[in-house]
Amino acid sequence: MKLKYFSHSAFQITTEKGIVILIDPFLDGNPTSPVKSAEVNANYIIVTHAHGDHFGDAAKIAERCGSTFICVDELATICLKQGFRAHNMHIGGGYNFEFGKVKFTIAHHGSITTDGRYAGEPAGVLVTIEGKTIYHCGDTALFYDMKLIGEMNKIDYMLVPIGDNFTMGIDDAVKAAELVNPKTVIPMHYNTFPVIKANPNLFLEKLKAVNINCQVLKYGEEIVL
Repeated sequence: MKLKYFSHSAFQITTEKGIVILIDPFLDGNPTSPVKSAEVNANYIIVTHAHGDHFGDAAKIAERCGSTFICVDELATICLKQGFRAHNMHIGGGYNFEFGKVKFTIAHHGSITTDGRYAGEPAGVLVTIEGKTIYHCGDTALFYDMKLIGEMNKIDYMLVPIGDNFTMGIDDAVKAAELVNPKTVIPMHYNTFPVIKANPNLFLEKLKAVNINCQVLKYGEEIVL
């Protein structure tokens, strides 16, 4: 399995069988993304919430590729009404897909479409594929139940926002990592815009001080999990 970081909160997972899953594909309007939506394909698109910098280019990609959306019920219903394929889920629920298991967690944030429609609760997401579990926190504040998420799921990779202002900043993200206790932490949701400017290397050093492994991915970098 491979994990690629496009910047902001956008990731691509590619399974050993070649199934491609995108998470929060904000690409065309993203000044830090190394690719445009036309260059990306997907079998499935997981969206943590409906804000424009997360739903992003999901509709463009799904229309071209015939992708299936995986998101909370209200947002999935919006996708279905627009003619897309979607699998409706909700927070606390899990489902076994052909590629592996998806389970949604709470996230303390908001969720509304760019045209003002309520899109359900924001979420984090646990994706378990080929024996590895990735926890994409979505946009969220620090919350103590992250400890339960870590204890019950044994996280291999935690993708955590560090940009502050709209989400956790570096210090809160360090505490979040301590609560979850993953094998590796990857920072996200930073430096896309001036208001979320943050230094990922400072985050790395602070995690090193509490003996937590951190890997800072370059934009467009792909790693083997």
